[in-house]
Amino acid sequence: MNFPMLWALNPYGDAVFNERQVPLLLAELDRLPEAYGGTWLEQARELCQIVQAGTHRYLWFVGD
Repeated sequence: MNFPMLWALNPYGDAVFNERQVPLLLAELDRLPEAYGGTWLEQARELCQIVQAGTHRYLWFVGD
């Protein structure tokens, strides 16, 4: 499977998704195998919904 949005996530670096990229990220989250699920998945979906609920919002993942 191809996951270009999730590929951008790195535990040691930052990743930023804009309002146009969030739907692509959500689609990839929906396609993840169940083995990769967990509470983080629901939290990520909730954050995506916050970005989609407004304008000029970004989803930032901050690494170590």
